[in-house]
Amino acid sequence: MGQRPLRSTAGGNLPSELGRFIGRGGELAELGRLLESSRLVTVTGVGGVGKSRLALAAARAASEGSQERYCDGAWLAELATVRDPALLELALAEALELTDHTTRPPRTVLAEHLAGRRLLLVLDGFEQLVDECADLVRELLRRCPGLHVLAVGRRPLALDGELAFPLAPPAPEEALALLAARASAADPAFAVTAENRGRLVELCDRLDGIPLALELAAGRLRTLSPAQVLARLEDRFALLTGGARGGLARHRALRTAIGWSHELCTPAERLLWARLSVFAGQFDLDAVEYVCAGPDLPVEDVLDLVGELLAQSLLVREETPAGVRLRMLETVRVYGAGWLESLGDAGRLRRRHRDWYVGLATWCELDWFSPRQQEVAALVEAELPNIRLALECCLDEPDEAHLGQYLAGTLWFYWAGCGRLTEGRHWLDRTLEPADQAVEYETSRLKALWVLGYVAALQGDAAASMSALYECRDGAAQSGNTVAAAYAVHRMGCLALVSDDMARARELLGAALEQYRAAGELNSNVLMCQVELGMALAFLGDLPGALGLCGEVREICEERGERWTKAYALYVLAYAALGAGRTQEARRLLSECVAINHVFHDLVGLVLALELLALVTVAEGDAAEAAVLQGAAEPMWGGVGLQLFGSGYFNAPRLMCREQAGELLGAERYAACEAEGRELSREALVGRALRDPEERGAGGVPRQAGRPRGSRVSTGAAAEQPQP
Repeated sequence: MGQRPLRSTAGGNLPSELGRFIGRGGELAELGRLLESSRLVTVTGVGGVGKSRLALAAARAASEGSQERYCDGAWLAELATVRDPALLELALAEALELTDHTTRPPRTVLAEHLAGRRLLLVLDGFEQLVDECADLVRELLRRCPGLHVLAVGRRPLALDGELAFPLAPPAPEEALALLAARASAADPAFAVTAENRGRLVELCDRLDGIPLALELAAGRLRTLSPAQVLARLEDRFALLTGGARGGLARHRALRTAIGWSHELCTPAERLLWARLSVFAGQFDLDAVEYVCAGPDLPVEDVLDLVGELLAQSLLVREETPAGVRLRMLETVRVYGAGWLESLGDAGRLRRRHRDWYVGLATWCELDWFSPRQQEVAALVEAELPNIRLALECCLDEPDEAHLGQYLAGTLWFYWAGCGRLTEGRHWLDRTLEPADQAVEYETSRLKALWVLGYVAALQGDAAASMSALYECRDGAAQSGNTVAAAYAVHRMGCLALVSDDMARARELLGAALEQYRAAGELNSNVLMCQVELGMALAFLGDLPGALGLCGEVREICEERGERWTKAYALYVLAYAALGAGRTQEARRLLSECVAINHVFHDLVGLVLALELLALVTVAEGDAAEAAVLQGAAEPMWGGVGLQLFGSGYFNAPRLMCREQAGELLGAERYAACEAEGRELSREALVGRALRDPEERGAGGVPRQAGRPRGSRVSTGAAAEQPQP
């Protein structure tokens, strides 16, 4: 029942500058002036000329120097790996760290989020989706007066009011300085001397000063002299790249530099380069060894070959939360893809790539029910561009739709647990479009159906959820698939729970739990079913039943190292503890719950825990702090499903906190405290929520004598239901 939040990072998400930014002072100043005079500026130029690096430097300078204009920060959306137009808006929402738990169109969510903000958005690598990107930017600029866009591409977006900034290669002296800096990084013994300066200047001129070409040449200066490099720079590779000699000189220079680098590679290095082009974004060595190795490229040679491509600047090594990753620059990747097509091996390599990521998803699903949940989430996040390619590969082959259904269904933990409901819905809908499927693949379709029902329920789309779950239940009955039948019943119970039908939720979730046990199924889904049954019992007033179920889940989670489901069990246990007047115990449980939800970026779990914690804080006598927490939690509900938002049961703590804290503080002070909470960043909010009551001092309102009113939680949905 979780999702990934919009982190309140006012500074944005621009990556730090890893290497020294050399030259370009005039261009940087001019780009800054253009950003002050237009809300849309597009940096254009040939691939490899340094557009992205200049744009990021300009964005950093603008956000630091114009904090009033860009008070909500500068944000980078890298679009080069996005091929499907339907994913453009999702990619932009992802870059903004924006999540939405509803069925609203992503464009609407983007516009509503940006409408009241002042920020700079950098769009990099949109060429393959230029028309769709132009349409989206036009609408966002029209609806969001505080939005400024810095686009980066080989051509402008051609929109009214757009200022184009064509970027030429650096001046000769800057080009030489860049070449020298990169060559020194590859070989500390390298230096520009009176003897080699002339050759180096000629080398810069022959490569037209294009930074990417210079960086490739710098890698070669580790083993070749400038004279040797010049001798190999004959443009005899145009036929290999399919380029016409009559093209732009700068395109020929870049093509020559990449082709020359390709020619200087050994046959094995060239083969690996071509095969690596099937990856998108980042990838790791294990994937390379599986996808690219073969009889003509032994797996034991791959590591050394990767090292050589890194040394030649054809691959980039990056540190990420998922570990060390590799990435190929897009221009270099496209060159390799052309070679792979010419070898006639592209189809086989794409299938190998797909098979790896189907296997990876399978492993991740199994490993989700383990102490490695956080690592699994980071891994899938890093591999998302490649997973998208794998799903597209499945959809491209009509006979392999079942693989797409299996892959989309296997990623249920990512769609639901890491805030990817909208994208999960996209892939599940697409993979389930083919209605006819061989009987032997029915299991894959049933899995995709119950996952679709789960995702739709969390989005508040009850009709779509029930349709998918009924189809899954009926199909499972016909095929005798008892496990799929249990999942269908479970998710029907989940839908009833978030729809406030607690009696039906209790019935369905209890039946699903019995079916799981009969089938010997035990994983995070099964434990979540038990927690959800505990929620239903707690809301219906059966606290002993809820405590028994969720206490058992807590023990199993601690034994298995499972934390995501454990957080929801802690929420129910805290709800029961508060209802019994044990506020210290409730705070302790909720503190752990908040910490876990924050680690997993689980917005639903976090907002529920914070609102219950606010009610605990009222019970402790600190109404001002409770109002701050309530104010901080309030904006989170904007991205939570409409069914959950409208639930009387789930909403009860929020409404009670507002009533009781407001009565103690008065309307004016309560509003001021709420406003203070709304200004807190996510990190600051979590830090504040986890403070011990004694650390924060008095809240300005005397603690109430006797038992605080907030120590009893009303179900809030129906007056006739028993209260804890």
